[in-house]
Amino acid sequence: MVCTNAKSNERSKRDVMTKILVRVVDAYVFRELKDGFEFLLLKRAKTKVYEHLWQGVAGKIENGEKAWEAAVRELKEETSLIPKQMFIADHISKFYESHRDRVNLVPVFGILVDSPDVILSEEHCEYQWVDYATAKKILVWNGQKEGISAVYKMVVANDDRMKWSTIDLSKFFL
Repeated sequence: MVCTNAKSNERSKRDVMTKILVRVVDAYVFRELKDGFEFLLLKRAKTKVYEHLWQGVAGKIENGEKAWEAAVRELKEETSLIPKQMFIADHISKFYESHRDRVNLVPVFGILVDSPDVILSEEHCEYQWVDYATAKKILVWNGQKEGISAVYKMVVANDDRMKWSTIDLSKFFL
């Protein structure tokens, strides 16, 4: 015989798991130089949440969009750059939003570009190309530091995981 009481039923109603969502992406844009790599950092505009925060390319996944498609779209919207190569980094960032009581999982991508010429959207007020060490000092959140570290380590090592996780952009840019 199963016995239940009002207290256990009340508790089970409250013990609901926090939602875990994949609703945003991070992309660390880099270009190859003769003596290494530079990463693009964008400074959020004063009109945005987290004003003046330095970040990579980031944004929300739109309805019906795949995470990698969101990263390409955000790259174009925020910088006007076109990706030459793109891969999935061996890292998922995460953060908790108290006002919505949700944990966000954030796919991270590495994006190689040819051009240093950035045209900023209204979301950002400044940009800079910096080496990896400088980027790690400028980025604030641990998830950002871990994300750019994963991209950097894969690029510098010319890691096979970059080949295995390359995004085929040819269909996207036809």
